Amino acid sequence: MSREVKERTILDKFAQDFVNVVEKHAKYIIVSGFVAIAHGRSRGTEDVDIIIQKVKKDAFIKMHNDLVQAGFECIQSESSEIIYDDYLKDKTSVRYVRKGHFIPEMELKMAKDELDDYQIKTRRKLPLTGLDLYFSNIEMNIAFKEELLKSEKDIDDANHLRIIYSDILDENEIKKIKADIRRFRL
Repeated sequence: MSREVKERTILDKFAQDFVNVVEKHAKYIIVSGFVAIAHGRSRGTEDVDIIIQKVKKDAFIKMHNDLVQAGFECIQSESSEIIYDDYLKDKTSVRYVRKGHFIPEMELKMAKDELDDYQIKTRRKLPLTGLDLYFSNIEMNIAFKEELLKSEKDIDDANHLRIIYSDILDENEIKKIKADIRRFRL
């Protein structure tokens, strides 16, 4: 299947600039709506969701400082220690923006359980996106959208991904992930 590389959007550039810093400090995955959008689904969003592997406080502080140096700021706090201790350590996400802007946002979460660890372990670069980013695998995205999130836009995202990857989807993997979601998240 041949595809022309799409023109880069503000959200694409924002995500790439952000992960260029993050990947120096931690493994990461892009998840949720941006996965479908990066595959050509036309729907609005103002944020990108990223999960990073569990890191110790000192490693996070270095990453945060590099993000600030690269022109990003955290909405919740300027203090890397507060961000880590009051949010990430307690499995709460934080949001980063470019300094002086309100959107787009990067919603950053630290891996919180075996399911997130598995997502990071099985991460993939998805050539159909034309982006040099690591995403959670397609089966994982579909399973989360169908089993946990279940909003109309999430179901539409999952259907979009099912169409694009219809010839290579592993339905047994989707079933296994859905069972893990029920075990760890529901």
